[in-house]
This record gives sequence, structure tokens and C-alpha cells, in this order.
Amino acid sequence: MAVKKGTSGETTLHVNAPPETLYGLVSDVTRMGEWSPETVRCRWLDGATGPTVGARFKGTNRRAIMRWSTKPQVIAAEPGREFAFDVDNRLTHRELMRWRYQFEPALDGSTDVTESFELVGDLPWYISFLFRSLMGIKDRKADLEAGMQRTLERIKAVAEGSA
Repeated sequence: MAVKKGTSGETTLHVNAPPETLYGLVSDVTRMGEWSPETVRCRWLDGATGPTVGARFKGTNRRAIMRWSTKPQVIAAEPGREFAFDVDNRLTHRELMRWRYQFEPALDGSTDVTESFELVGDLPWYISFLFRSLMGIKDRKADLEAGMQRTLERIKAVAEGSA
């Protein structure tokens, strides 16, 4: 299944923690390996030490026998509201995918946190081929949505355990 520009997905989870706590967990990309089923680790690049618009980080990913890295750039860093970053195609240096975390506070101090993705460029055929043949992923959109659900559940466990 080819994944085309405009493909998007999102997952929302209610967490008994304030938006600022959740933002702190998500925007500390050095902890992303704790949450994501694909990301092994992240580290800030070019002297960046935290989430600011324009900061870049390296993400190291693993799935089945595949290993790859990305160098996303932060496009939104609003504490307690939103954290977002763009991932580019390392061969063409064009934006490929946008990841976003949004935090909607509830009256009781809890938060609805939404993780979403959007393809801002077509996924190259060779990447789709690798997902299907080497990783056994038939539907990448559904796969990403399932991964986002697991990510948010892991964040929820930590946030509620420390709230």
C-alpha cells in the first residue's frame, strides 16, 4: 500500500496529569526511546539542549531487522499546549512527515493528549517496499496509529505514576 502526501492519523488518550507535565515528558526527546515502539533513542544536535523552534535532534529507530535514523526539526514548542517536529527525506532533504503532540486541559486538572502524524510528502516507493518486505507491514497508516496508541499509554503510565 503506497502512503501518499496528505495521509494522516491521530490517537487521543485521557491522562490524569496536567498539560505541563505531559509536555515535559514528550518534549524531552532524549526519553522518546522509553515511549515509542520504533524509536530507540534521540539526542539533540548542533548544541541544542531542549525543545525550541528550529532545534534539531537525531532519532535512531529499529523495527524487525531494519535500522534507520532521522534528523527532525522542532516546528512548535509551546509548553503545555503543543510540541511538533518535521522529519525530512534524508536523500532529497524535503519535508516528509510531521509529528505533533497537542495537550487539551480538562477542568479537573487532567489532560487529553493527542499524538498525530501527517505525510507532507509522498513516502518514496523504496521505503514502502522496505516496510512491506522486510518489516511485514501491510498498512503503514494503521501501524503508525497502533504505535501512537502504545506511545501514549506508556507516557500515561509514567505521568500518572508521578502526578
